[in-house]
Amino acid sequence: MKKLTLDIDEITDDFFADTRLLGIVVSAKNYRFCWQVNNVLAYNFRLEAELEIEMHKKGRKYYFPVYHYNEPPNFLHQYIYHNHYEGEFLLPEFRHMDFLWLMRGEPVEDEQCQQLVQALKTIPGVQLVAELTNEHIKNKGNLVL
Repeated sequence: MKKLTLDIDEITDDFFADTRLLGIVVSAKNYRFCWQVNNVLAYNFRLEAELEIEMHKKGRKYYFPVYHYNEPPNFLHQYIYHNHYEGEFLLPEFRHMDFLWLMRGEPVEDEQCQQLVQALKTIPGVQLVAELTNEHIKNKGNLVL
C-alpha cells in the first residue's frame, strides 16, 4: 500500500503567494475592533465560525477567531485574526501584535497597503500598525485557512 503525504510547505507557499500581512496593536476586544473597522473604514467584516483556528498545545485547546471580508466582484479576500487567546499566540514571533490583517487573492500595491495602514491608525485605540514581511513569519502554517 502506497502512502500519500501532504506537502505542508507547498500548501503554505501557495497560500502566501501575493499576500500582505499587517500587525496591529490595539487595546480593544476583537469584536469591538472589527466593529470599529466596519464603522470607521466602511468595511463589512464578519466573524466566520468555520474559519476559527483551533490549536492544541500543552494538553489544551486554544481558539483564534477569524473575521472575513470580501467585496464582490473583487478577488481580494481580507481576514482579521485575533493573535492571542488565554496566553497563547497564533504567531508567537509577533506576540506584541493583537491582530493580524491578511490580504490575499489578488496583489495589493504598496500605495494601497500604505493607505490602509494610515486609515487603521485613525481608529481610536490603535497604537501601532506595521507590515509583517513573509520572511519574518516563522509560523506561517498557523494562518493557513
